[in-house]
Order: sequence, then structure tokens, then C-alpha cells
Amino acid sequence: MELWLDETLELPNGRALKIRVKEFLHSRKTPFQKIDVFESQSFGRMFTLDGVVMMTEADEFAYHEMIAHVPMMSHPNPEKVLVIGGGDGGTVREILKHPSVKEVHLCEIDKGVVDVCYEYFPEIANAMKDPRVKHAYEDGAKYVQDYKEYFDVICVDSSDPVGPAEVLFKRPFYETMAASLKQGGICTSQAESFYYHGKIIRELFQFIPEVFNHCGYYFTVVPTYPSGIIGFTYCSKGPDPYKVQPDPNRVPKGLKYYSTEIHKAAFTLPPFAQEYIVRK
Repeated sequence: MELWLDETLELPNGRALKIRVKEFLHSRKTPFQKIDVFESQSFGRMFTLDGVVMMTEADEFAYHEMIAHVPMMSHPNPEKVLVIGGGDGGTVREILKHPSVKEVHLCEIDKGVVDVCYEYFPEIANAMKDPRVKHAYEDGAKYVQDYKEYFDVICVDSSDPVGPAEVLFKRPFYETMAASLKQGGICTSQAESFYYHGKIIRELFQFIPEVFNHCGYYFTVVPTYPSGIIGFTYCSKGPDPYKVQPDPNRVPKGLKYYSTEIHKAAFTLPPFAQEYIVRK
């Protein structure tokens, strides 16, 4: 009997993702969400939250390298970094590849995600055991309020803007992030697909240019995310993302997706998507 995972997040819009499953590995219900782990035919091991694909072994690098290295390579000396969400450990893993990093704060609202990923994705998750990583299991929007002008880089590795992640797409959260960044600081945040979620992106850029000196939107290609494209807001109290010239000598070894050429190209959007973006 064949087993298939049907991701129905986009079903109301007439779209769905179907992935063949070789083996069902684990399921648990936390106070926040349902976590499931599968072995798939095409994408290796993968996990979902409330039935929505969060990560697969086959393509996770394209997401994690881009959410992390674009801001890290834009900052001249990132030492203190905050990751909100990101309980799979992939974003932390990429951040720690930069030798300037002295501390990484991981704020994940659901410890169950971290526990599951330690067990089923150790090659990705074990980066969170690095002694430079400080764990906090609470609401990231509240956690960041306690740090004023403290972080060099913030990466918001969130799920979609429903449930506990909805607040991470609102103006008060962006204002709090701005207050917690040092002068010259940069934050990036998961910001959906410009093919499917233009309304969400447009709403973000109605207020982001009023909160940050510079801002932009860039994207990466991940086949198991809706439309195969996922984007990020780039918000800066320092460099203009469209003028950054990343130093090839600082690129960590062994990356699969990120390069200095990809960094610059990722901010180039098709004309229809450019209409969603407002910047100073």
C-alpha cells in the first residue's frame, strides 16, 4: 500500500503538495502544534508542523544558507546573533560557520521541535549544542523586548503567519527588533512566496520602510515550499541590501547554495514581484 503526504496549506486556493512517504517515523502533539516525521522517497527525512512541511534533508540547505549568510555576510563583524524559531538547528548551524560569532541566542517557542530534531535530524540539530548557543523556550516577540541595542544580526526562522507565528509578521514585532539591534545591525525574516503571497508581502512593506533605514526582499528556491520559492525581508540599521558587496574571502567553506553571486542576484525580482516592495 502506497503512503502519501498531502500538504493542504494551500488547498483553499486550489493548490496542494503531494509527497510519497516510505516510512512514518514519529508523531507527537505539543501544547503548540502537531509534529510528524517521515522518511520520503524523493526528499529524504522530513518533518511537518500541523501537516505543513517545515524541512526536508534534500533541500533544507537552500533555505538555511540564505536566511543566515545573507545578513551575516552583509555585516562586517557579526558577534551576537539571535535566531527566533529555527528549532531544527539549520539556521544556527550556518551562523556558527562564521568565526566572528561569540554567542547565538536561540528562542524557540516549542521545545518539542528541538527535541524531535535532536533525535531524527542530528546532523542538522546538533549545532544547537554548541556552547556558544543560549536556549530560550518562549515567545520570540516577548524575548527580544529584553535586549536593547544588543544584537548584530537577527534571523527570524518562522513558520507561516498563522497561530503562534502570526505576531512575527506585524509592525510591533519589527519595531521591537529594530530596538534590539545595534547600530549597523541587520535582521532577516521568513516572508513567504512572491508567487502565492503577494498580499502578505505588500502588507509587510507598508510599514517596514518606516521602521528601518534600509530594507529589501530576497528569495531562495526550495522545491518543497509553496510555489518552490520562499522569500525573506531584509531590514537594516546599517547597510543598504542593494549596495552590499559581500567579500568572497569570508564565505564559509562547503556551502551548497549561497555564494556572493547568488547573494546579489537574490534581490533581483521579476517586475510583478517588485510591485510588492516599497523601500526608501
